[in-house]
Amino acid sequence: MTRLKRILAAFAIGTLALGVFGCGGDEKQAPAAGEPVRVGVTAGPHAEIMDEVKRLAAKEGLNVEVVEFNDFVTPNIALYQGEIFANCMQHKPYLDATLEKEPKFDLVEVFKTVNFPMAVYSDKIKKGEAIPDGATIGIPNDPSNGGRALLLLAEQKLIEVKDITDVTTSVADITGNPHGYKFLELDAATIPRSLPDVTVAVINANYALPAGLNPVKDSLMVEGAASPYINIFVTKKEHAADPRIKQLQKIYQSDDVQKFIDEHFKGAVTIGWK
Repeated sequence: MTRLKRILAAFAIGTLALGVFGCGGDEKQAPAAGEPVRVGVTAGPHAEIMDEVKRLAAKEGLNVEVVEFNDFVTPNIALYQGEIFANCMQHKPYLDATLEKEPKFDLVEVFKTVNFPMAVYSDKIKKGEAIPDGATIGIPNDPSNGGRALLLLAEQKLIEVKDITDVTTSVADITGNPHGYKFLELDAATIPRSLPDVTVAVINANYALPAGLNPVKDSLMVEGAASPYINIFVTKKEHAADPRIKQLQKIYQSDDVQKFIDEHFKGAVTIGWK
């Protein structure tokens, strides 16, 4: 499926999922034997990795259809409604925050995938230069990724927060802001385009990479390796033991996929299962 077709398919599925969600329609069951296994991803690195998984799965007789979304919210709604069989686009803190708000979704982690290190970028400051007092800092506006951004800044001693280990940290939890930074909360996907409007921005790697930003080479500072934000493969609880999930895990966590990730992303994406 071409990239354009995937995007159009994702839009249609997202619209349908939202419509069904709003009217409480019936949920669809797992795909029957021989039907495509539909896996939802966000555009960018997740889609590229899943395309490689799809290629390898075809060699084993497993037909995977990659369905691309342009936001974090719709893939979980689509999964709950049965429009897709699984998704691969979020870390556990994000899933936990979703389930806290919508416990009836009944979604579960089935295996770990990759880590996209969050990093700080700027059009105005060069690496090694200090972020000036009064700077405007763009951060994601969803709770889990916004908290992740603030913890990164706290780890760099730029701000202080109530609990450096609390992944639910928000702007309200900032206890020390000696530089008088202003925080602009934006949709995570739009932050790369907002770089001209802020002093610096904290951007998820899966959105930075498609914008030509590499967290290893282009960032002012980057998240450390000890991160709770490893991405995960998610399905409905009732499908967690489906043999196709186990087959996808074996393929995703294979040496072939690790080699693809290492060579294609050159350190900007790291594996999360070892």
